[in-house]
Order: sequence, then structure tokens, then C-alpha cells
Amino acid sequence: MKTLLKNGTVVNVFTDELERADVLLDGGRILGVGTCYKDEDADEVYDASGKFICPGFIDGHIHIESTMMTPAELARLCVENGTTAIMADPHEITNVCGLKGVDYILESSENLPMTVYVMMPSCVPATALDEAGAVLLAEDLEPYYDHPRVLGLAEMMNYPGLLFGDPEVWKKIRSAREKGMVINGHAPLLSGRDLDTYVAAGIGDDHETSSFEEAAERIRKGQRVMIRQGGQARNLEALLPLFEEPWNRRCLLVTDDIHADILMERGHINGIIRQAVKAGKNPVAAIRMATLQAAECFRLQGVGAVAPGYAADIAVLSDLETMTVCDVFKGGKQVVKDGRAEVFEVPAVSAELEETVRNSFHMEPLKKEDFLVPGAGSKSCRVIQLVKHQLLTDVSLEELDLSKGSGIDLDLDILKLAVAERHKNTGHIGLGFLHGFGLKEGALASSVAHDSHNLVILGTNEEDMAVAGNRVREMGGGCVVVKDGKVVEELALPVAGLMSDKTAAEIAEGSAAIQEAAYKLGASKDLDPFMMMAFTALPVIPHVKLTTLGLVDVDTQQLLPLVEEPHQRFCGFS
Repeated sequence: MKTLLKNGTVVNVFTDELERADVLLDGGRILGVGTCYKDEDADEVYDASGKFICPGFIDGHIHIESTMMTPAELARLCVENGTTAIMADPHEITNVCGLKGVDYILESSENLPMTVYVMMPSCVPATALDEAGAVLLAEDLEPYYDHPRVLGLAEMMNYPGLLFGDPEVWKKIRSAREKGMVINGHAPLLSGRDLDTYVAAGIGDDHETSSFEEAAERIRKGQRVMIRQGGQARNLEALLPLFEEPWNRRCLLVTDDIHADILMERGHINGIIRQAVKAGKNPVAAIRMATLQAAECFRLQGVGAVAPGYAADIAVLSDLETMTVCDVFKGGKQVVKDGRAEVFEVPAVSAELEETVRNSFHMEPLKKEDFLVPGAGSKSCRVIQLVKHQLLTDVSLEELDLSKGSGIDLDLDILKLAVAERHKNTGHIGLGFLHGFGLKEGALASSVAHDSHNLVILGTNEEDMAVAGNRVREMGGGCVVVKDGKVVEELALPVAGLMSDKTAAEIAEGSAAIQEAAYKLGASKDLDPFMMMAFTALPVIPHVKLTTLGLVDVDTQQLLPLVEEPHQRFCGFS
């Protein structure tokens, strides 16, 4: 069926022009753009008077699991914001369920009103100093490269392994290159000769850039920069200069990790563009970054523009300031009308995959003694230091009282942090201390702990930590807030311990409730409590993180002692 969008203003992402034109859709493709088309050329006419017609937005890097929504519910919310495609890296669920996690994402995203492309996880686990539910080798990934929605190798987080010549890391890279796949990057603060080595390996982009200087070096060396505005990691303000020429020609927009409540509040990619426009940036250039350039980054032909022969994936906007989405066409079919998604069929998932993703906890109950640090008296202990609005962390040495095995010092805002293995019942629990979180009472626990997604627990006392951790285990995954031995708020995430089968509104309400409960216990409002907890366990973002095996010096990929003895005074990261 042919559809004519008439009397609108087309956003031309090839020339950055705004042109009055009609757009004729024929099935899943754009047949023509211009002023020569008439009503009789189409079976259906859509009046776009006073509106702007632009390509559907593309999120160049997102983890579906981090939204806590299933692919179908995420698609509904995203398409209402004009997004018609996402590049998903399912390494969260894959770290829990192995390749069955990839299969679950592919099956549950089939034929949605938003195309879900998949990048195969490159780091399961993220490093050898972590314990995931699976280990994926190059040969495990290769068969998936033939899938029509698999575009390449996802973020190569193990950049230390690449630089140090890890054979398996290089095997994955060579395998992807031989198949002609796109390889995504993840190498915060990498520079100079190390960055040269990283780029020369065939890694074409990075979403971990946090300053203009860092971005400029990457662009000069041929990489594309993904400007990330997610939940906890918000790099847009620092990277606003990239919206100017010539930098914007090598940039795209991504969310990476973002929760349902934030998506509902500020929108998706359209929300990032709105923020950039409010800061004085050209909306047409921003739209180009979020459409054509994302498609080019992933070598998608005929996607990302309103032009003859291109996919009929179109967002109709009320204006270029608020970026309010009126209607959306996907494959030539109207999937959003007056800002609301049309009803669509939710893909069925096999019983085997459902069984796998809903039974992801394999560990014994926890007790308060599991969180005590061996030692006596005052000891010099390493404390992870949070950095405001960043996923980066520093570390310091602090004198803590370990006479009772605790070491917690609320006056200094030093809390106990633990990561307990949950996939294979190894019983491993990594212990550490954290500064900058602000919690004054109780404990928090979550099965969302990037990237291996073991059970992360943070508390002001060991008793509440045990209660919180055990409640998450009982639920089969989720987030819990505990005070005085009682659960005061919880959010169940039964799908791999990462996602809920509820609606976006219900998840947003639950997410807001656990966040508010954490704030009532003193957590700093400068951070998203549970998202920040999740990233304290990710041993590929500098400088020190905690895994089930202990403190990890990310820069050297070595374990650090929690308690520093006198003869170790100058060893390790400090």
C-alpha cells in the first residue's frame, strides 16, 4: 500500500537543509520525495502540515537489560519517542545465561515495531578477574554473525587484554574482522600509543569519552564518538562542542545504560537532541547524528534518511525544539499515532529459554559473618572513592577500625561493599569499602551488577546486608532496601535477575520507590543509588572496582589487598 505524507517539512540529513516536500511510501521503502506527488498517487494520504518529517532515530548503543524492561515493552516506549532502531549489546543477560541469553533477546525482539539489532558480547566475563555465568570464546560467537540482525562484535571492554596481547581477545577481533563485522569500542581515557594500538585493531568507535579533548583525539585517529547521555553516565554537557563542524560528522547519540523512569521523563534519543538544542546546538545536525551517521557507523545501507530507496522508517515531529513526536512510520506502516504506539503482537519465546532466564540464582543463603573483614585494631584499608556524575572511581588508603571485623565508619561516609557470586554457587564474596555514597542507615542489594551481575550489596551494618542479599536471592533477582532488619522497599526482576515483565510505568514506579527509599536512608541525591552500585562491580572502568574475587586495579588488571600491611605500603594502586 502506498502512503503519501504531504505538506510537511523534510529534514534533509545529507545537506542539513529543511525543505518543503511530500514523501511517498511504497511498502517498506520510500518511493519519492518532492513536490511532484499528488493524492491520487497513494492509497492513503497523511497531512503533515506544520510538521517536520525526519528519519526514525537510532540508538547506537544500549543495553536492553539496563532499562529493566523486556524488548517488547522497551520498543513500545522508544517508538513513541521516534526511535525506529537500536543497537543492543546483550552482554548483561549473556553474562548470566550464556548464549541462551542472546537467543532470548533475539527471539523476544522479533518483528517488533522497532528493529533490534544485536552486537555479540565481546567480554563474557568482562575480565579474568570476574566470575560470570558463562565464558564465551571466539568460536562461540562466530555462528551468530550470520544472523540478519547481528551486526558485529560489541564493546571491547577488555582493552587491557588487547594491549597486553591476550590471545583470546585478539582471536575474537580477528574473527569479527574476517566476517566483515563492525567492532565497537569501550576504552575510557585511553590515549597516545595505546589508543593507536586499539584503533589499529579495527575498533571503530567508543562511547566512554568524557571530555572534548579525549573525543577530538579519537576522531582525529579515525574513530567515531558515541555521545552518551544515559542514566548515571551523562556526558552530553562535556561533549557539546562535538555538535559543531567538523566534529559532528563523526558522532552519533547513544544512551548505553538508562532506566525506564528516565526514558519516560525525558524521552529517548529525541530527549538528547532536545537537550542539545536547548544548549544552542543545531537541531538538524543533531538529527543527522542520530540517524544517518548511526546507520553509516553500522554499515546499514538505505537506512537513516528521508530519501528515495531508503527504508520508510520515519518520525513526524511537531517542532525542532521540543522534539515532540506526533506519529511514527516503521517499514511504511504507521506504528505511532498522536504520540501513542499502536497495538502490536508480543513475540513468543520458547519454553526452554523462559525456564533458563527465570532461574538464574544458584547460591546459598548469606549470613552477617560473610561480610566481616579479618583483622584486628586499626588497619590501613583501601577505600573506593566515587567520582561525581562519572562511572570512574579512585581509591584512597584510610585507617579503619577492624577490631570487630566491620571497618564501617559512617562519620567518614565509609560503607561496606560486597559482591557475592550467584551463578555457580562458588561461595566467593569480594569485600571492600566505599566512600561518597552517603548512606546513613540500612543496606541496599541488587542482582544488577555490571557486567557479571553477581549480587552486589552495600550497607551500614552487616546484619542488614545479609537480609537485603537474601531477599534478592529469594525473589530470583531484583533490588531491595532494608532498614533495621526489615525490607522497606523492593523491585522484583525475575528475568535473569535483570528485567521485569511489568509495563514501563509499573517499572518506573517501582524504580522510583526503591530510589526514594535509598535516599531516605541517606544516599546522595547526586547519584542513582542502584545504578551506581551496579558499576562499582565493573572491572573495566578505571580505576578500582570490586568483584567476587576482591578489589581490582583496572589499569593493571591485578587484584589488590583490601588491608595493606606495612611491607605492602607502596604496592598496587594507591
